[in-house]
Order: sequence, then C-alpha cells, then structure tokens
Amino acid sequence: MVRLEELPDDFEEGMNLNTHTLPGAEEEDASMDDLYDRAAARGGFTEKTFEEALSDLSKTPLFMTDLNNAGNEENVVLEALKALQYEGTKAEAAQNFKDQGNECVQEKKWSDAKEFYTKGIAVLQSKEDAKWDQPEDPAKEESQRKLVLEQLYSNRARCNLELKNYRSTTLDCGTVLRINPHNVKAHYRSASALYALDKIYEALDVCYRGLKLDESNQAMKSLLEKIQKRSRVKEEQDRKRRAEQDRKRKEKIMLMTALKARNIKVRGTGKPPPDMADAEIRLVPDPLSPKSTLEFPSVFLYPMHNQSDFVKAFAEKDAIYQHLSIMLPTPWDLKGEYKPNSTDCYMDTRSGGLIKVGKKVSLLEILSNDKVEVVGGLVRIHVVPQALAPKWIEEIKSKRAK
Repeated sequence: MVRLEELPDDFEEGMNLNTHTLPGAEEEDASMDDLYDRAAARGGFTEKTFEEALSDLSKTPLFMTDLNNAGNEENVVLEALKALQYEGTKAEAAQNFKDQGNECVQEKKWSDAKEFYTKGIAVLQSKEDAKWDQPEDPAKEESQRKLVLEQLYSNRARCNLELKNYRSTTLDCGTVLRINPHNVKAHYRSASALYALDKIYEALDVCYRGLKLDESNQAMKSLLEKIQKRSRVKEEQDRKRRAEQDRKRKEKIMLMTALKARNIKVRGTGKPPPDMADAEIRLVPDPLSPKSTLEFPSVFLYPMHNQSDFVKAFAEKDAIYQHLSIMLPTPWDLKGEYKPNSTDCYMDTRSGGLIKVGKKVSLLEILSNDKVEVVGGLVRIHVVPQALAPKWIEEIKSKRAK
C-alpha cells in the first residue's frame, strides 16, 4: 500500500524523491536477477557474492522475512513498519488487518488473506492493552472489537474453505456463531465444510438452521439440494451396509448351529489367520439353510519333504482319498514315494498328539470325532509315505517331549 504525501510549496524539483522510498519499490515488477544485475551495474555489489547481496537485501523492510532479525543497525523505516500494528486503538489496528486481508481476497490470495485475518484476531485477543491507544469511548470500542472479531473469524473461515482446510473452517465458524448465532455466512461456510468432509447429517442440521435465519438465501438453498442428494445416497449405502451386516450375523449363527449339530469342534488361534483369500468354513449352496453342506479350507502337509497342497473347499461328505487321487503323484516326488495307496494320513488331536485317519472315511466322520478339532478355520492333514511313517512319528514324539 503506497502512502501519498503532499509536497511543500518550496519543494525543489531537483531533489531526489527516492530517499524515503522502500528499496526496490520502483522496480517491483523486476525479477531478483534483474535487480541484482542493475545493482551490480551501479556498483552496489561489485565486491560481494550474490549470497552476500541477498543477505543485505534481507535487512531491508521490503525483503525482510523476520522483523526481529534486523541486526544492530538502526532502521527507522523498519521500526515504523513494526509500529503499524500498534497504531490506533485495538479495534482500529484489527480493522486495518481486516482491510488488508480483504484486499488479498479480492485478488484471491487466500493464504495471504488468512494471515492478515489471523494477525487481526491476535491483536484483539492480546492482553497487552497498553501497547495500543486508549479509546475515548470504551463502550463503543468494545462493541467495535466484538464486531471486527466476528468479521475476522468469518473471513478467515472463507479462506480456510477455499484452501480446503475444512476442519479449520468449522472451528472458525463455530467461534463466529458463539459471538453471533445469527450470522448466516457462518452457517453457510460451516455447512459447506461439513459437506466436503462428508459429514452429511451435521451439514443438513447447519443448513436448516441457516435457512431459518434467511429463508430466501439462494446460496444456502443450492447447498441444501446438494447435501440432500448426497444424504439420499448415504442412506442407501447405510441401508445396504446394515443389511449386509445382518446377513453375515445370521450366516454366522447358522454356521455355528450346523457345526454344533455335527459335533465338530472349532477353535481360534488368537493370531491373524493365514492368507486364504476368500476361503472359509461355510454352508453351501445356501448359508442360511441348515440343509446345506459344510465345506472346509484344508491343507495337505507333506512333512518329510516340506511341501503342501491347499484345498479351498473340502466338502464334509468327501473322503481324503478323493483329493489324494487328484494331487498325487506330485512333480517334486522324484522317488515316487507318494501314491494314494502307499501313504498314511494323520491329524493333530485336541490333546496335542496324533491320530491316524482313514483315507476313505468322510471328513464329517473324522471331524465329529471328539479327539480332533478345526484350528484357525483350517483342516490340517499330514500325508506321510508308509515306509517313512515310523521315522516321522518318532521325530514328532521327540520334538514334543523336549
């Protein structure tokens, strides 16, 4: 902002007018490189590096980034700039910051405007009243402070909304409404931020409150239409989600009932389940029908060769032999030791031992035996060549004994 001063009648036209001009003001459209070249051409930087030149520039008010870092040299212009925030009463100083913020808003410089509004708020919230002029009319000053504070928060809310700082927008609007519950702009901006955050029910509430204050507000009406449209979408999504949750709950109850009716014991491990994609114990074809068939994810382990096969759905009426006849022989069995008729199958017992299971017996008959259980939602079957079974059993006993 340029301040114009009236020239005295005895002003000499040959006088240098730049003695009170901020450095670089006459060249504000020039780039930093241009300023450096021109200064160097005038002999200003002849014995300085570019960094040193920038350091010197940073000590002048126009290029200064920290008003408190001016060195030990006196700087009358700097002190004048620092004193601007304390000119007039608190209300007048805050009004000045608000006006500067409004100028930035006109140019859509939202971040700059937000900073000015924040400084204005800081002035009004400061407890160091002695730094500002004392008002002639305290009551009028207090009224003005309240009005400007409301405007500063409201304007900063708009900046935060434009900058997509939605939570900050709602906080600023909340402060505005505590000062003045009838501020329609605060209702609109708060509803807009809540809509952007997809907090639809809160946005609807704020929007309805705003329209009660101003029923003809077209911007509020348009916003309400968008919120209502989104509300309908969310209600449908919520309805589907609740229906899905209810369906899964009923399926779980039916599954547990089916397992209990078949005397099948299941136990969790307290650890994350293995990655089995969508494989799980289920009733098919209808998860809600007690007449459906139970299927179990199963793993066939070949402990003597550290290999395994995974069966996504082992039906309760199927026998182990049916799966072995498909999986055996395996590509890695170079000696031909694994054949359906030359292997034995074992399962872990609930007490920590092993039990030999028949390959031609249905899975239901095996699992309904009180000695075994399904752990972690997965049936585990050990497959061992008959010739190697005694050795493997001794190794298992030895490990468990230790």
